[in-house]
Amino acid sequence: MTTATTRTADPKRTVEAVWRIECARVVGGVARILGDVGLAEEFAQDALVAALEQWPAEGVPDNPGAWLMTIAKRRAIDHIRRQQTYQRKLTEIGRDLDETEPGYDAALTEDTIEDDILRLMFVSCHPVLSTEARVALTLRVVGGLRTEEIARAFLVPETTVAQRIVRAKRALADAKVPFEVPDSAERADRLSSVLEAIYLIFNEGYAATAGSDWMRPELCDEAMRLGRILAGLVPDEAEVFGLVSLMEIQASRSAARTDAKGEPIRLLAQDRARWNQLLIRRGLAALATAEEVAVRTGVAGPYTLQAAIAACHARARRAEDTDWARIAAIYRQLAEIDPSPVVELNRAVAVGMAQGPAAGLSIVDELAHDPQLKDYYLLPSVRGDLLARLGRHDEASAEFTRAAGLTRNDRERALLLARADNPST
Repeated sequence: MTTATTRTADPKRTVEAVWRIECARVVGGVARILGDVGLAEEFAQDALVAALEQWPAEGVPDNPGAWLMTIAKRRAIDHIRRQQTYQRKLTEIGRDLDETEPGYDAALTEDTIEDDILRLMFVSCHPVLSTEARVALTLRVVGGLRTEEIARAFLVPETTVAQRIVRAKRALADAKVPFEVPDSAERADRLSSVLEAIYLIFNEGYAATAGSDWMRPELCDEAMRLGRILAGLVPDEAEVFGLVSLMEIQASRSAARTDAKGEPIRLLAQDRARWNQLLIRRGLAALATAEEVAVRTGVAGPYTLQAAIAACHARARRAEDTDWARIAAIYRQLAEIDPSPVVELNRAVAVGMAQGPAAGLSIVDELAHDPQLKDYYLLPSVRGDLLARLGRHDEASAEFTRAAGLTRNDRERALLLARADNPST
């Protein structure tokens, strides 16, 4: 392990920054030795504690990631030495033991690191875990977020998040989930689980389901970071690039989604000059890659199609330039491969813009009694908007009031109540 150090003005902030970058590598590297993500995360945390204790006094090592990896691996080896299977396990990990000596980090290839991170993602999002557990564990062991950060982001008690993480680790251990990338027969389903977890993280940041904040940008940033990592690990998966594209194009609107007081601004009323053009360019480039891969494989998945819809908005310089007919057509494609009442509701919005509110309302009315949308606030919200455009303001007001009663986000509720008072706005 390198002993040279670099002095910084704030070593503790440096530790936190390094940890966020190196967490997945450290946990993955240790999990490769132990085959247990739960134990690996504990030993990685031990390394973090050691850094917080030593770096402020001794300075930051020239290779802080290697320093953390070495400490964590030594903790893992000490653990193995305490086990009854000492000799057998020690033989199995002989190479990893050698790597903890000076200079080991030069032998740790980039391919090995990337493989470890990919394994870690697939294990953290294993279908044996609940959706909530996958999200919490992914943010913890891949994203490097602290338990209190996850709890604050999702507006749940810290004890709830801690319990989810503990139960997730126990479930993986009980199910004897191997620390490996699944074979081709299982990989598609498992990749879908990984993408779902990342997108759930992004969505909670982009449109918070509860609380007083309209957005939680730190969750959007974390989800995009995880998506970019995954895209680098599996460059032949169209849906990975589709998800990255979707997140980056949506995130490009963040600065325009609220006013100076933090109040929400609807898409069609946003100042598009405030959209982040760098994120749009990156998102369109990722979409081009997704579509190119999809052509080769013959399959355009739901994330790629949703990204294509987002791209229609991104390419329109003005709201009135939006190609709503194309958006409606893409939603029809999406409904064919991933049918759901939410997709139909979104298609109704597009049809209402392309063909008039009456056409959109007929689709919404067909969804009115769908049990999956019974408590979904956007159903009455969309219906209220279409009714308002038809001049049926009293009915629209009632729908906006009903939508306000269903949402758990304070900003969203205020916006809907304002529209209930004046449906024509």
